[in-house]
Parts: sequence; structure tokens; C-alpha cells
Amino acid sequence: MRTAPTILHLDMDAFYASAEQAAKPSLRGKAVVVGGVGPRGVVATASYEARRFGVHSAMPTGQARRLAPNAAFLVPRFHLYREISEQVMALLRALSPLVEPLSLDEAFVDLEAGEVAWDAASAEAVGLRLRADIRRVTGLTGSVGLAASKMLAKIGSEEAKPDGLVLIPPGTERELIGPRSVRILPGVGPATGDHLRRAGILTVAEIAEAGEDELVRLLGKSHGAHLYAMALAHDDRPVVAERDSKSVSVEDTYDVDIHDRVRVRMEVRRLAERCVERLRGAGRSGRTVVLKVRRYDFSTLTRSETLRGPTDDPAVVREAAARLLEAVDTTGGVRLLGVGVSGLADYTQEDLFAQAEHAAEEAEAGAETEGAAGGVGGADVAGVGDVAGMPGGSEAGTGSVSGAGDAGAGETGSAGGGEAEGAVESAPRRWLPGHDVRHTEFGPGWVQGSGLGRVTVRFETPYSRVPGRVRTFLVDDPDLEEGEPLPLVEPAASAERG
Repeated sequence: MRTAPTILHLDMDAFYASAEQAAKPSLRGKAVVVGGVGPRGVVATASYEARRFGVHSAMPTGQARRLAPNAAFLVPRFHLYREISEQVMALLRALSPLVEPLSLDEAFVDLEAGEVAWDAASAEAVGLRLRADIRRVTGLTGSVGLAASKMLAKIGSEEAKPDGLVLIPPGTERELIGPRSVRILPGVGPATGDHLRRAGILTVAEIAEAGEDELVRLLGKSHGAHLYAMALAHDDRPVVAERDSKSVSVEDTYDVDIHDRVRVRMEVRRLAERCVERLRGAGRSGRTVVLKVRRYDFSTLTRSETLRGPTDDPAVVREAAARLLEAVDTTGGVRLLGVGVSGLADYTQEDLFAQAEHAAEEAEAGAETEGAAGGVGGADVAGVGDVAGMPGGSEAGTGSVSGAGDAGAGETGSAGGGEAEGAVESAPRRWLPGHDVRHTEFGPGWVQGSGLGRVTVRFETPYSRVPGRVRTFLVDDPDLEEGEPLPLVEPAASAERG
């Protein structure tokens, strides 16, 4: 382990919620909850004002509404969060070639590798400058931890929240972590924590006192030895510039349980195609297809099938997912479905048997529907695409919109789906709370809510000095259209400060 606190951990403060507050002056200083807004939605992030009421991430949205009934509940705008994340990561990469992103709002940085810090004083100076640069470029705040290891740097950033910096001097680590709960150590989740608690081990110091042999007896050789080393503050894990994804997956949660077997098959088909889109977007292929089904009674089943070799063919993944579904009983209803691909590789070894079968199906379908302009494919897409084209449909697992579909569900060359566009009727516009709109007369604003054929919009921008005015329109008002998020920092002001 190094002798200087030159590993930096950055964690943006209540990232999604803070971005929404920065974009919407009327919400600054108010309780804001970002996540799925439907009956089965889940909180992605809560502002610090909302946390005072007990709201936290991963909490069911219904429970959050009971705790903070006056909070603003917004649907995530992931396109905005990604843009901000790219700005922050660019600042980190200017410090060092070794930047290890953990998520959109969190990363480790090896300052020694960038030759920008070599001791406590220089590391602290870099951390302070980074926080100022993040505020200048994005208008948001981030907390910084500095230590000689990744584990301690992350503990430091947690101590620093919100909007602070904590440097842990080398040599003080065990004194700092000893009295803390075992849950602060990497690899200790609820199950391991309960196991240790039953053995009378509650703090990090008690792990160290128990000894490695006892930990191995309780948790197994690998996990026990790892945990004992962490309790002694021994963490030699390097900062890795590229974190290699182990899998790619998508899933949707439905407001109302799906009982119709045909609808379940359609949803699995759509999820498989979305999964392949992400797989191809990452330039990867995979050889194991995974199906996840959460049933009406909250029981979750996972089934997988390993192919002959890695593939990124939507037909192959779709057919494997369909086969897996046939072995699952869904008669009681389904509340969540997911499709994933693991065993990732950078090349493909196509399943020729599946492709041949797919080609035969296409030929047969073409013969049966010749001259009928994709009727079957059109019906498939129309049945699942009720929010096609709307931003942030059901992304990143927060999707609580029942049946929220992608516009591309029938555009991957799948059997009977190649001509789906001509058969899909335009879906009615849906106005998601928190999302951007623009009115031809009143300019940019955001959706406060909608219902009963009307949509309420607050017209303000990140640069408004006072909260904007609220107006209500018919949902099909031709002067109202979806908008794009504005930068959180006014471009001219940012350039002047730079």
C-alpha cells in the first residue's frame, strides 16, 4: 500500500436530484425525489431536503410519497445526467490517465499516475481545485475523499458529504475504521452483515480481533481472507482505467401484472432486442442469455442458456430468451421481466443453426403475408410501444410505465417485423413529470404534471432568477412539444469564468 494519500474518490452529491434542482429554480431548497413515479416505481435519488423525511434510494416510490407528500416526484432524464457525467469525467481524466468510473457520478483517480500529487499537501490542493472546477463547469457539487487506498478514499468521500473534502493521513486508517460498522467494508452486504452479527461481530475492530482463521471459518476462504485484510486497512487494489462489464441487461417493471401469455412473449421479445442494441452499442457480444421473471408473489426466477459461441445477433438472443420463457410458469401474473447477455467477448461466433432457422421463418412469414405490408409485425409493435419516442422511457431499471416500449422494437430485421413502421399508428403524446418541453409562445419549461387531458408546465430555465410561471394546456396542444435540456451553467457565464 502506498505511503501518500494520492488515491482520490469523487462522489457527486445527490446527483440526479441536484441536477434537477439546478435545472429548475422553483425546486431549489425543496424536497425532490427522482425515480419511477408509477405505483411500482423505485426511488433512484432523493435530494438532501427529501432525505430529512426518511426518503432514500431504492425505496418504493409509494412509501416515499407517504413520507414526503409535498416533494416533487420526477422521472429521470438520463440523457442530461450522462452529459453532466461526461463533463465531470473529462475533468478527472485531465488529472490522471488512471480514472476508474464506478457509475455516472462516482469514480476513483490515481493522482500519482498523473504526476499531479505526491504527498498530502499536493493531494489536498488537487482535491480542492477539482471541487471548484466541477462547480464552475456543471453548477453541481461533489465530495472528495483522499487516502492511500481505494477503500479508505471511498470512506473519506462518504465522510465529506455533502460538498466537502476529507483526507485520511496514512497511518491513521485502523484508528478511523475500527469503531465503524462492518458494513463500511467492501463486500459486506446485508447477508454477510447478518452472518457476522449472529457471530457477535459488529465492528471492523471486532473483525480484526476475531482473526483470519475465524473469518475463513465463517465466510469461506476467499471472502473471509479478503474481509480480514480490509479490516486491517490492507487494500492494494489498483485504480483500473477501464472497468470491463460482465454483462449487459435490460428490464421493465409493470404497473399492472401481466397475465396474458402472448403479451409476456411480446415483452420478452422487445427486451431481447433492446438488450442487443445495448450490446452492439458497447461493441461486444456474449454467449449466455439470461431471462429474469418476477412473479405476482414477488418470487424471482432466473433462467439462462449458454450458446455455442458469442453472438450479437438479435434473432439468436430473442429465440434463446423465448425458449427460456417456455420453462417458466407465468399464469399467476408477471410484475417484472428482464433479458440479459453475459460471458461478453469482443468478437462474434454466430449460431448458424439459429440463423438458418430464423431465415426459414422469415421466408415462411413472407410467403404467408406477401402484399400485406407487415401486418403481424405492426401489431406486435403497436401492442408494446405506447411511449415510443418519449425521452427516458423506462431506462436504468426505474421504468414503472406499464409496457413502456422502444420505437425500434420492430426495426432489427426480425421475422415479420421489418415493415412494422407502416403499420404503427402514432401514439398519443405522454408528458412525463420533470421532462423538458418548449412552447412556441412561452419558450422552454418543464412538465409539473398531467392528467384528465391536460398538462401543467412551469416555464423557467436554469438561469431564471425567480421561479417561473405555471400554465396548463391540453395534452395535444400543437404549440407544445418535447424539448431538450439546457446546460446547467449558462454558456456565456461559464466562458467568462473560465
